Amino acid sequence: MKKRRILVIEDDDIVRDTIELLLSYKGFKVSTSATGLDILPKIEEFKPDLIITDIFLGQSDGRVICQSVKNDPKTHHIPVIIMSGAATDIYNTIIGAGANDIVLKPFDEQTLLSRVQRQLSA
Repeated sequence: MKKRRILVIEDDDIVRDTIELLLSYKGFKVSTSATGLDILPKIEEFKPDLIITDIFLGQSDGRVICQSVKNDPKTHHIPVIIMSGAATDIYNTIIGAGANDIVLKPFDEQTLLSRVQRQLSA
């Protein structure tokens, strides 16, 4: 069976490494980016089945990344989960960016994995 591919964009090294370790342990092939600035070439090369991005990245914004993915005919089919530690009142702006789901930080392992599975089976 082919391993599902997940691209993780997170500027916090500890959070990024934790997500990568968790998803790899669960059998996913994971590629990461700290900035998201290299997103389009990375998508073309890695061909992810799912993208998980933080909303507030040091040099970019997860909502802008999500909009770029969703507005490109070659990538619009890829589900995007946006993660945020901000209050839930940003929910509408995240969904407005085209995200398929939201995970609030701090997250627990089961919540993240259930959201990943939901998006990959949709």
